[in-house]
Amino acid sequence: MTNRDRPAESPYRERQWVPMWWWPAALGLIGLMSATIHLGQPGIRGWLPYAVGFPLAAWVLLWMGRHRVEVVADATGVRELRVDRAHLPVTYVARAAVVPRTAKSAALGRQLDPAAYVQHRPWMGSMVLLVLDDPDDPTPYWLVSTRHPDRVLAALGVPSAG
Repeated sequence: MTNRDRPAESPYRERQWVPMWWWPAALGLIGLMSATIHLGQPGIRGWLPYAVGFPLAAWVLLWMGRHRVEVVADATGVRELRVDRAHLPVTYVARAAVVPRTAKSAALGRQLDPAAYVQHRPWMGSMVLLVLDDPDDPTPYWLVSTRHPDRVLAALGVPSAG
C-alpha cells in the first residue's frame, strides 16, 4: 500500500453551519410573508408560498453552512489546511496568528491585501491568519473564519502569535 492509498488522518474538522437562531428567524419570516400572500389569494394559490418558501429557506440555510475547514495529516505526517477546495501545506506557513472578533473588521477592511486568500463567514467571530513563505505563490497570506482558531493552529502544529 502506497502513501497515496492510505486514508488521511484529520486532527481537526469543522463544518461552518449558520447559527441555530437563524433557522426560526428565517422560517418565521417566510411564514409571515406566506401568510400575507395567503390572505390575498384564496384556494391553492394561497398555499403555494408555503410550499415553495419553507423548502427554499431551508435550502439557503444549508447552502450557507456548506463550508468546511479541516487539518489533514497524511501517512507521512505532512499536515495540510483544507478550506473547501483550497489546500495549504503547513510547510509554506511562515507564521500564524489568531484574529479576534475585535480585530476582524480591520483585517477585512483597510489592512486587507487584495491578493490574500479570504474565506470569511460573517456569523463567525474569530479568524486565523496564516502568513505564507512561498516564492512561487503570489498570495501573501490566508485569512480563514473558524470557531476554534487555537485548535486549528494546534492541529497544524503552528504556534499562535496572537
